Amino acid sequence: TTVATNALLERKGERMGLLISAGFRDLLKIGNQSRQDIFDLTCEAPGLLYEKVAEIDERVMLAAFCDEGKSEDEIATMEEMKEGKDAGDDGAYPPASIGPRFAGVTGEKVVVLRKPNLDAVKKQLEEFVSAGIKSVAIVLAHAYTYDEHEKMVGSVAREMGTFTEVALSSEVMPMVKMVPRGHTACAAAYLTPKITTYLNSFRQGFDEGLASIRLDFMKSDGGLTPVDDFGGHQAIMSGPAGGVIGYAKTAFRPSPTGDDDAPAAPPAPVIGFDMGGTSTDVSRYDGSLEHVFETTTAGVAIQAPQLDIHTVAAGGGSRLFLRTGMFVVGPESAGAHP
Repeated sequence: TTVATNALLERKGERMGLLISAGFRDLLKIGNQSRQDIFDLTCEAPGLLYEKVAEIDERVMLAAFCDEGKSEDEIATMEEMKEGKDAGDDGAYPPASIGPRFAGVTGEKVVVLRKPNLDAVKKQLEEFVSAGIKSVAIVLAHAYTYDEHEKMVGSVAREMGTFTEVALSSEVMPMVKMVPRGHTACAAAYLTPKITTYLNSFRQGFDEGLASIRLDFMKSDGGLTPVDDFGGHQAIMSGPAGGVIGYAKTAFRPSPTGDDDAPAAPPAPVIGFDMGGTSTDVSRYDGSLEHVFETTTAGVAIQAPQLDIHTVAAGGGSRLFLRTGMFVVGPESAGAHP
């Protein structure tokens, strides 16, 4: 948690780039237009995790939007039509209804309007490498149900052997809503290399690197996962989640002791206050674990199950600054060893 959260709060993760469907270059920058305080006139948009962005010339759309009210014969005719003579001008996208239909993992049918040009994708990735980008996130439209295009692009990136992490949104969090899915994939690409470096250092301290020993790590949702499947987006709240599980098992009393003749009092909820070197985490347990499925940490929307834990960027090691005559605390920190 310290490694992932610190990297996110202080923006010290891996240098990364974003590959996204053509036309959506600024999607994650625009976000969902939400503000924590709608009356704050000095509200600033959080910085983006990626340094460079490239658009993948591909397009997939949901068939339900163009097949409604059409007969099976009409749909079959549209599937047989191809780009070019039947579908439109040479080099242009075909009309929205033209193209083969495929069933996605959710059962929704999609229309493949254009497949990615893998040679062009490789040139874009080579530009990333030349710019010093070491990690990449791939976020394509409707990949939550039809992930073939992301897999094609991801295979090119992995075969190049120059990226420490290739995060596909369809693998990281295959859920609808492209903005939080994209932010989550970016968080995985941004943080996982840092987590991997830490885990490798951890295992090297044991005989044979724990190769024959099962090693699990706790995720942000309070569950366990094998070390090789542990991603950066799962680690942001994994430490505080362990604290919640710990005090839920030790401090919570489901039936308070007292006078046997007195009516049973309802169980008293337990408040967790967890201050570390960089941040402070507050949580509550009343007999059941409360989960949230979309959270914002350090300005980054993460679409992944997490225990409901509230974090402020102030801890025992937070640094104090004097700026324009005012004291400012954090988010820079001296870490766990101030």
